[in-house]
Amino acid sequence: MPEISRFYGIIIQMFFKDHNPPHFHITYGDYRAVITIKEETVEGKIPARALKMVFEWMELHKEELLKNWELTQKGELPKTIEPLK
Repeated sequence: MPEISRFYGIIIQMFFKDHNPPHFHITYGDYRAVITIKEETVEGKIPARALKMVFEWMELHKEELLKNWELTQKGELPKTIEPLK
């Protein structure tokens, strides 16, 4: 699963040809979660502080995330997205 961004110990990844709706996977230590890009729903557990940073990052890069989703649906490697600073 390609890593598309990493910041403050949070790893953001997307699977190739994954199920809809468009989403990405988060790993933060022992925590795992999935966030849908358009609906902004969260499945799994992640500390509130880390989740807040992920949502802030997602708002800045929503278009890039959706383009990456399209790439992974075609089996292509997604582009790296700038981390939250």
